[in-house]
Amino acid sequence: MVRISAATLPSCFSLTIGSTLLLSFSSFGAGATRNRGGVLDALHLGFLAYGHGAALSNIGFFLGLVLIVGTWALAGRRYVFCTLDSESERLYKIRRLLLAQILCLIPAAPMLSRDVYSYLMQGAMIRDGFDPYTQGAAIDPGPMLHEVSFDWRNTTTPYGPLHLWLGDAITKIVGDNVTLGVLLYKFVSIAGFFAIMWAIPRIAVKLGGDPIMALWLGVANPVMVLHMVGGMHNESVMVGLVSLGIYLSLKKHFFSGIGLIGLAVSLKVTAAIAVPFIVWLAVRTYGGQLGDPWGPRIISFFVSGAIALSETIAVVSLVTWLSGSSWGWLSQISGNSKVINPLALPSLLASLITPFFQLGNEDFSFNTPLAIFRTVSMGFMLLGLVIVWWLFRKNARTAVAGTAAAYLVAFIFNSVTLPWYYASVISLVGTVKPPHLLVRWVIGLSIVVTMAFSGSGNHMLYNLAWMVVSGLAAWVMSDLCVGPRRRVSLTHTPAVS
Repeated sequence: MVRISAATLPSCFSLTIGSTLLLSFSSFGAGATRNRGGVLDALHLGFLAYGHGAALSNIGFFLGLVLIVGTWALAGRRYVFCTLDSESERLYKIRRLLLAQILCLIPAAPMLSRDVYSYLMQGAMIRDGFDPYTQGAAIDPGPMLHEVSFDWRNTTTPYGPLHLWLGDAITKIVGDNVTLGVLLYKFVSIAGFFAIMWAIPRIAVKLGGDPIMALWLGVANPVMVLHMVGGMHNESVMVGLVSLGIYLSLKKHFFSGIGLIGLAVSLKVTAAIAVPFIVWLAVRTYGGQLGDPWGPRIISFFVSGAIALSETIAVVSLVTWLSGSSWGWLSQISGNSKVINPLALPSLLASLITPFFQLGNEDFSFNTPLAIFRTVSMGFMLLGLVIVWWLFRKNARTAVAGTAAAYLVAFIFNSVTLPWYYASVISLVGTVKPPHLLVRWVIGLSIVVTMAFSGSGNHMLYNLAWMVVSGLAAWVMSDLCVGPRRRVSLTHTPAVS
């Protein structure tokens, strides 16, 4: 009987290239496929997007997902948990895997979401003189509107002026060429991802953590790679800017750090969650640590807080003015509340109790408890953010950990949560010397979330059998990562920049 172990499997580099190429090729028939035109039509291969061809594409995409997840787990075992290689060699190998994945995903079709088509459409609206904050995409007919999901054709955008400015610039370059527009958005997403890839291990070093763990868990994570690069979500740029801002703040360049985070806020308002924790870093620098005289700490708190708030508002105002946009996005932040999935606690609770009420009244509406839970949940979110901000004020490590915890609180209690939102959490969790149990949970949940979404963006979070199988697979994969052999310490020793 032949025994297969991690040591007998092919190299992670070969597996990464093979699995990502399979995913890329399959994405044209199984991803967020075009409604009209596109690469398949140009190559006379449109049959791959419907019927038996679509079935083959979906099988290939699923196998690609499984292989990518498995390769990530194997890389964790070989380069993070069970290795005697030098730190520089392990960092090089993980970066090489990431670069290989990015290169293989460049030609891929949009996957796991159709959001990039909405981004293009909103940019086209600005270009054509419409206001995405007060008007839906349907007001501007054209090739790009054909690709927007029907759910969003009459919905305003909740994104900030930087998002619209980017979309305006891209659509002015490509005109109505959707394929070229998608490709340019791919490069924008890759630029944001490179910023994450550069900053995260350096944040770990500044905090005395393990840069290899941070890079593997927080950047090479399949949720990060597939949704930031493959799905081209604007979280890639937002998280990249926030990561750079945190790193600069850890180096005591607070003005530059806040400026970058303010720029991220002008893209998506959730970036603002990081700002109060930068204030703690500034208080620690200029006012001393906990236990020091309280006078200087209070003064530095109010001064740092005022400067951080003023600079953030100034940056957002400057972007709004330069882009010719407006502040209408602030009133549209909850515009995507039609999304229902159990990643958001209000939706989960409403899904659990509605069937019981319908036993006595079959006309009982799901929206009734959902509206109540969303209202109550917003209160808990605000309370949770304040509590986390106060508890995680001790030092630089706790401030960064608090930033991740605050994002987690926001996404759990938010009315709507989608998997790519968690990029803000995942990217930071490995930088703060996380406990072993937390690492196992992050590995497992990352695998479950990755496997819960199809290439088209539909999810299987309500498919109990699928989720049970995914959970068991995640448990096996996390065990593969850690393995029974000697494990390296998760604490960083020699500091490298």
